Amino acid sequence: MYSSKGEVCITLQKQEDSAKIEVKDTGIGIPKQHLPRLFERFYRVDKARSRSMGGTGLGLAIVKHIALMFKGNIYVDSEVNKGTTFTIFLPYMKTNRL
Repeated sequence: MYSSKGEVCITLQKQEDSAKIEVKDTGIGIPKQHLPRLFERFYRVDKARSRSMGGTGLGLAIVKHIALMFKGNIYVDSEVNKGTTFTIFLPYMKTNRL
């Protein structure tokens, strides 16, 4: 969560062919113009604040690459002063059971 106050809710849902992981917070939100670049390495929305909080701009890029490695995807929806929701879809692995 990108805020010193607020709540975080994590949910996991089984869908037809994938697992849906949702991470939702009630933080400060992210302005819409930053959303397209949010998953880029070293990209930070508020450079001064991120530095003071220890952010490097790598976390979301790593999450995206992990999701893609498992043939999944990640999406973000955010509203300033309301919060942010990250949704990750990971396909189920098909295994042969005895």
